[in-house]
Amino acid sequence: MKARIVWLILCGIWGSTWLFIKIGLTDLPPFTFAGIRFLLASMILTLMVIVRRAPWPRTRREWGLIAVVGVLQFALNYGLVFWGEQYISSGLAAVLQSTFPVFGLVIAHFYLSQERMTIAKVAGVSLGVFGVAVIFSDQLTIAGNIALLGSIALVASAFFGSYSNVLVKAYGTKIDPQVFAAGQMVFGFVPLLAIGIFVEGNPLRFNWTAKAIVCLLYLVVVGSVLAFALYYWLVGKMAVTKTMLIALVTPVVAVILGIVILHERLNWRLLAGGACIISGIALIVLQKQRRRVVRALRRNSRANEGAPLSQ
Repeated sequence: MKARIVWLILCGIWGSTWLFIKIGLTDLPPFTFAGIRFLLASMILTLMVIVRRAPWPRTRREWGLIAVVGVLQFALNYGLVFWGEQYISSGLAAVLQSTFPVFGLVIAHFYLSQERMTIAKVAGVSLGVFGVAVIFSDQLTIAGNIALLGSIALVASAFFGSYSNVLVKAYGTKIDPQVFAAGQMVFGFVPLLAIGIFVEGNPLRFNWTAKAIVCLLYLVVVGSVLAFALYYWLVGKMAVTKTMLIALVTPVVAVILGIVILHERLNWRLLAGGACIISGIALIVLQKQRRRVVRALRRNSRANEGAPLSQ
């Protein structure tokens, strides 16, 4: 029961971060906003690592991996998320970023021998790509070139984020997750702040309204530190395939919050494109779950065949 509650909380947190990013962007510029978020989050996580006395990486290879993954996940992924969401709705941003697992499947095929492409995976990827195309056509005709660029930025962010996840799974499983997250954020916020200060100016001169501060603190404490802690607790209590289902719920929560709180419009192309993307992810996740069940049944069958008959 506790695991299900945490699962629901994570769906709510990751579905709501899009809303707080959108609101915060009305007062703060994107790159510095993202950079400060991960500067503060990395400080909190580093303190938690020190208190836990978790082991830090000792080799150049491990630090090199953390640096590469940090740039991909936090500098490129989140930099594009914050920049792109200036020009599109929070719900649309969440739907486009939900292509994360679609890119991950294609990239994982080249890095992970156990994650080869199958017919079901190809079908899921195709559905996701078709959904993105439907949404893109809408953005160009209704909102113009800048909204199309914002949409492209969100899809590109999903690519970089999924690439980083595959690299972690392929080479970083022996590094403590909290250490990995803290290190990634450090290597991510540095280029974000460097670009932000150069392009957007002195952060002390920004429009630091109460609304902007609340959004920043929510993204740091709830959207980064708390969500990270809950997710890794959940991974140890729940099957991975079930945790992956969060990716199906998050965009739905984000769209609903955007409509209710920000009065964002919902049109048929966003509905159709989002349905294709989520269906593609569902096809991928459910196929993975079915394959795990089949493998477990086969192992049990072989074990039973080799067991002695009971008296």
